[in-house]
Amino acid sequence: MSGDARTLDAKRARKRLGLKPGADAAALSAAFREAARRTHPDREGGDAAAFREVLEAYRFLRRDRPDPIVFIPVPAPPRQEQVEISARTAIFGGEAMAATADGRRLKLRLKPGLRPGQIVRAGTATFMVAVRDEGVIVRGDDIWISHAVDVSVLSEGGRLTVDTPCGRRCFWINRKTAARRLVRLPGDGLPAAGARKQGDLFIRLTVGETAAESPARILLRRFAAAWAA
Repeated sequence: MSGDARTLDAKRARKRLGLKPGADAAALSAAFREAARRTHPDREGGDAAAFREVLEAYRFLRRDRPDPIVFIPVPAPPRQEQVEISARTAIFGGEAMAATADGRRLKLRLKPGLRPGQIVRAGTATFMVAVRDEGVIVRGDDIWISHAVDVSVLSEGGRLTVDTPCGRRCFWINRKTAARRLVRLPGDGLPAAGARKQGDLFIRLTVGETAAESPARILLRRFAAAWAA
């Protein structure tokens, strides 16, 4: 408690709350709600020190009274407009259109490495970044996608070519990786930006609908044909 609170008496406490002598518990609660609403630091014109004094006065006066349930009205935070971008724009940067609350449409120039939830500015307007990309999930610094492959690839491994938000990637997977059905490509997630580190790309392997031969089986068949010739 503050030094002023140590010498707090009933008269001083009532003055802080704007309460008349002899007020009952209901009047005390009503006065506290009004004073708390007026001084709450989250409210425009509020003051944290004044709000603490209101709490101290209320606690002092309620010592010998029932402890009613008091709801302190807190203003709702202002709505934050969003700018929706693709995963590729989050990686490489670029331009995006965003609408303000008053109906204006602004073109934003975005830097590489934006994360969901970050705030970007255009003049006096601010927008929260949201990554919207079908089949793509951004988790922290990492990007997750899915890729359908033939069931034989999952059993034997092989070479894959996958279109990702950061471009086409070709790589081999072994049986252990295929059994996990998860491929990790280090450094192919969101780029490092500020205090955020370079992310990775994770590819979940799912069973596709086609029954095409796996790359490994094709090479084996070609080798066998050449050996038999």
